[in-house]
Amino acid sequence: MMDHARDLASVQEATERLLTAAGELDNAAVTDQSRLPGWTRGHVLAHLARNADALVNVLEGRPMYASAEARDADIERDARRPLDAHLADVRESAARFQAAGLVPADWSRTVELRNGITDTVSRLPFRRWAEVELHHVDLGIGYELEDVPQEFAEREIDFLTQRFAGHADVPATRLTDGTRAWSTGREQDEGAVTVTGTAADLLGWLAGRRDGAALTVAGGPLPALPPL
Repeated sequence: MMDHARDLASVQEATERLLTAAGELDNAAVTDQSRLPGWTRGHVLAHLARNADALVNVLEGRPMYASAEARDADIERDARRPLDAHLADVRESAARFQAAGLVPADWSRTVELRNGITDTVSRLPFRRWAEVELHHVDLGIGYELEDVPQEFAEREIDFLTQRFAGHADVPATRLTDGTRAWSTGREQDEGAVTVTGTAADLLGWLAGRRDGAALTVAGGPLPALPPL
């Protein structure tokens, strides 16, 4: 069972790490390319702020975004701001998310996110934690997948392997970091591909942040994963 209160605390800690690190940048660095194609660091920071507000919308019973076009336009509008404006926006939107998350609610109810995806509301704090951790890495400012908390890495691998489980385009695949094992793709059988690597490399591949070159693959080629 999800412990949303504990996850909210983890989100707050991750946000503080990101804000401290981003606070060492300058206005010129905000305009530099991030690790996400087509996005500057300003785009990443703007997205983080708007995502927090979007999750507040979900918590309070409203659509996550007015539309896909409005989401993209808001990020593009805010991306060009100076660093101080970005930091204030990320901090203030994060505080709004924390406040909304502390309101007594039915945490078992199902809510709708982007693109028709549904989930229980109790998973929203973890989803926000993932946004903060992965986009901190995407900023390209010294925080790597090896630096994320172990609990987060393991849980995000769990989440992503579940997301691809049963996917017709993903062959039966077993993943292991030498200690833990996960299964994903089509129904498992004796012909499953086995992918071995560190938790950071497995997470990077599943989350589309690494190409999988550091992974060891047996039983077939490294599966191509559909976009998240």
